[in-house]
Amino acid sequence: MSSARPPGEAVEVAGEAAAGHTAARRPAPSADFAGRLAAGHADFAEPSEAPETSGLAERSGPSETPEPSGPAELSGPSEPAQYDEGFGPEIGVGPHPAPWPTGDRYDPELLAAGDRRNVADQYRYWRREAIVADLDTRRHDFHVAVENWGHDFNIGSVVRTANAFLAREVHIVGRRRWNRRGAMVTDRYQHVRHHADTSVLTAWAAAEGLPVIGIDNLPGAVPLERTALPRRCVLLFGQEGPGLTQEARDHAAMVCSIAQFGSTRSINAGAAAAIAMHAWVQRHAQIPAPPAP
Repeated sequence: MSSARPPGEAVEVAGEAAAGHTAARRPAPSADFAGRLAAGHADFAEPSEAPETSGLAERSGPSETPEPSGPAELSGPSEPAQYDEGFGPEIGVGPHPAPWPTGDRYDPELLAAGDRRNVADQYRYWRREAIVADLDTRRHDFHVAVENWGHDFNIGSVVRTANAFLAREVHIVGRRRWNRRGAMVTDRYQHVRHHADTSVLTAWAAAEGLPVIGIDNLPGAVPLERTALPRRCVLLFGQEGPGLTQEARDHAAMVCSIAQFGSTRSINAGAAAAIAMHAWVQRHAQIPAPPAP
C-alpha cells in the first residue's frame, strides 16, 4: 500500500520519521554494537545491485538475493547482530548445560556458546535450516508482494511482519535491491521471490490460482474492514509515496482500503501491510486458546 492515503497525497521521505522515533525511544547502543554497525556488518549492509532479469527468478529459499560477503551463515558466536542486541537486557539464553539435547536440528556452536538470536523460545539452539523446515510445515496460505521501483525503505519492515504472521512467501516486484536492515535478519527464515515487473507477478499468481488483492486507498476501493479476504491470495502493496502502480491496479482482483479516523492523511506503508496481514490472520489463522487461569 502506498501509505493508505487519499489520491494525490504528498508523502514524507520513507524511513525518516521511523528513524527519529527509534532514536527517541531507545537508549544509546552499546559500544560493541555501535562498532559493529560502523564496520558495515553484513546484515546491516545493503546488498549490491543485481542485474534485472525478465521473468520469474528461481526461488532459492529464504533470502533469495545473495547475502553480501561477511560472517558465515552458520549461527553461533558469529551470528549477526539481532534486533534487541545492544539495547536493554540481553535476550536469549546462555550455553546449554550438560547433557546436551540430541538431534540434527540442534547447532553445536549455539549449544556451546548460547543462543542470543531474535527467535522464539521454541527454536532456541536450533540450526537456521531446521527452523525454516519447521516453519514450512505450517506456513499460512497468503503471500505478500511489494512493488519496489525506488528502493523503498519499508520493504524490510514488511518482510519482518510477513515472518511474524508466517506468510507463505514474500515477493519483491521490480528492483532486486531492498532494505534488509528493516527485516532485522527475519528474511533468513522467509522464502523470498523476485519478479521483474507486476505483470510477471500476476501471471505467476494466476498460474497458482491465487487472486491478487491490492491494498491502497484509491477511488472505488472496498473497505478492508468489511471484506472477507480469501484464504489463498496475494496481498499486493505499492511503494511508499506513489502507491500501487496503474499496472498493479489493472491486474488486481480487487483493491481494499484501510479506514482512517484521525487528522493525518496517510499511514506508513509498512504499517498498512501489517494491518492487512492481521486482517487475514483474524479470519483464517488458528489462534491458540489462552491458558487456563
